[in-house]
Amino acid sequence: MILLPLRRFLLTGCFFFACFMSVMAQSTVKYPIPTGNPNQLLFLQRDPNTNTIVYELNVKSNGELDTENPVHAYWIRYQDKGQKEELNYIQRNFAYGLKSKTLSKDQYVLHFVSYKTKLFYLKKGADNKFSLFTDINKKQAVIKQIFVRVKGGSFWLPNVEYVELKGIDPTNGAEVMERMKI
Repeated sequence: MILLPLRRFLLTGCFFFACFMSVMAQSTVKYPIPTGNPNQLLFLQRDPNTNTIVYELNVKSNGELDTENPVHAYWIRYQDKGQKEELNYIQRNFAYGLKSKTLSKDQYVLHFVSYKTKLFYLKKGADNKFSLFTDINKKQAVIKQIFVRVKGGSFWLPNVEYVELKGIDPTNGAEVMERMKI
């Protein structure tokens, strides 16, 4: 008779311990920071692994910006051997790809194919180098990093808990951050 409540207590305790460990493991993941690419504009990381998408200036062999496709995106597969890998068709056209439109010479507006309402502006900054600007906390900033927290869902409809934008305030160099519910 006493074994039934004890068994229920132990099973419940194990369930809560497993949930706690899952949350702790998720929050302690160390995401690598891609470095060494002078053309890197920003990088995107998301659950459930440390593979990273890098967005860089798409420069032709003569050193000029490709005006038809100014930003190139690719994976760094940290989970494998750290190799570069192109986005596949589905990733490029339904998830992580960027669409661009020319506004004027050396100025473009971009958006993710999966989220058209957040706009990014590729333009030359005060240093005469291209940077990617967007609003972070309702103020123009140079975007450097995006993190997408995914909690469940499916391949075609992931449950995005939030998107975190990190960047630099161009007026004072301070780091800025905003967490958006999607």
